[in-house]
Amino acid sequence: MAQSKPSRSPSSFWLRRGLITLVVLAVGTAGILAWRGRGTQDETAWRTAKVEKGDIRVAISATGTLAAISTVDVGSQISGQVIDVLVDYNDHVSKDQVIARIDPSTYEAQIAQGDAAANSARAGLATAQAVLRNAEVDYRRKASLGQQQLVSQGDVDQARATLDQARAQVAQAQAQIRQQVASTQTARLNLQRAVIRSPVDGVVLTRSIEPGQTVAASLQAPVLFQIAEDLSKMEIVLAIDEADIGQVKRGLDVGFTVDAFPDRQFRGKVQQVRLSATNTSNVITYPVVVAVDNADQSLLPGMTANAEIEVSRRDDVLRVPNAALRFKPAEDDTAGATQASGAAGRGGAANDLPRAAAKLKLDAAQQQAFDDALGQMRERMAARAAAPQQSSGGGSTLFGGGMRMGGGGGAAGGGNSGQMRQRMQERFRQQFASFRAKLTPEQQAQWDAEINALVSARRAPLYRLVDGKPQPVTVRVGASDGSFTEVSGDIAEGDTVVTGSGRSAK
Repeated sequence: MAQSKPSRSPSSFWLRRGLITLVVLAVGTAGILAWRGRGTQDETAWRTAKVEKGDIRVAISATGTLAAISTVDVGSQISGQVIDVLVDYNDHVSKDQVIARIDPSTYEAQIAQGDAAANSARAGLATAQAVLRNAEVDYRRKASLGQQQLVSQGDVDQARATLDQARAQVAQAQAQIRQQVASTQTARLNLQRAVIRSPVDGVVLTRSIEPGQTVAASLQAPVLFQIAEDLSKMEIVLAIDEADIGQVKRGLDVGFTVDAFPDRQFRGKVQQVRLSATNTSNVITYPVVVAVDNADQSLLPGMTANAEIEVSRRDDVLRVPNAALRFKPAEDDTAGATQASGAAGRGGAANDLPRAAAKLKLDAAQQQAFDDALGQMRERMAARAAAPQQSSGGGSTLFGGGMRMGGGGGAAGGGNSGQMRQRMQERFRQQFASFRAKLTPEQQAQWDAEINALVSARRAPLYRLVDGKPQPVTVRVGASDGSFTEVSGDIAEGDTVVTGSGRSAK
């Protein structure tokens, strides 16, 4: 007798079906996420930034103290007791205004004494003149009698000696008069100096005397007042480090702030770069004078100014973050871009020269001469690239390797960069001599300026993100403000450059 099969429970059937469905959904979801992650892996592997246009401002920071352009110390040339002080702090004074007085009684007495002595000397002169007249008459009489042999020769000689003595006494009396007059004149000058006057128009900054105080002027004049001539024009003396002084020129704009007005920006201009260096703890600095307009007189002498000298400003230029110039990818990250790297490096000069020539507005004959010279240069570059690399980095890399100079990370150091520039300029003159001969004098001057700028430019490698991979490109490096750097060359606004790796460390 056949046995019947046990029947399946409906609940277990739906449970198994539900589990199978969940497994299928989980596997499908994992596959989709893996596929999406594969597509975005390259995008999330790098930190990037856009090449943008903007302004770059290069400035040198320094601190200094505000001061009046002309500050006069008013002192006393005489000693005595101060009887009047007619001005106080912050008072405005005009030239020749009386600002203080010293007791004049001593000098008045000296003048009276000198006048009396001069009068006495004049009386002595009158007596000496009377004696002289008598001596002259006596000498003439005895000289006449001597010729008649009526008196002895000794009497004549005695009369002459008496006449000479009388004349000497007259001269002595006249000298005494001049001496007394001069002495009296000195006393009169001292009497005038007892009145202290302002030598300039200005403002009283300091006052160091009080009525009743005794002034002692011995070896040097004591300073009684300090007067600022004109506070509407002020100056700042900045101490600039020797590493930066070469960039500072007269006429550069200066912006500064003071603690009294933290939200206000003041302006000035470099007026003078002084040659007197100061050595402080083996740090050499040079004083730079900045002229400041203080028409509203809000700035006060002695304020500390936090200044920035704008040594360079580039408006609306291509710029990249400095991190993009510091980035160096690992070898495995650029394995697929080796050929692009070589092309970017060797094409530095070849790519820059057409841009320089385009500025000259060449005619057909000039353009043909340029194309011929450029083609010959590229042929030499290709032959040089195909030849085995030499150990020395001299002429073999003159037009290869992007012509990296100075701070661009090239092989040339600071001591060889000048020689390398000379060699490069000489090579340009040789290879483009026929082209330059077809230019007008104005075009020749512009071409020479472009070549000098090209040779002197610093170059550095930059990595653009192309199809998820960093592709190297050599660019010319310009001004930098510490955050952004000006670049030019085979790069355009909106390009994506790599600033760092976004992968986690393994």
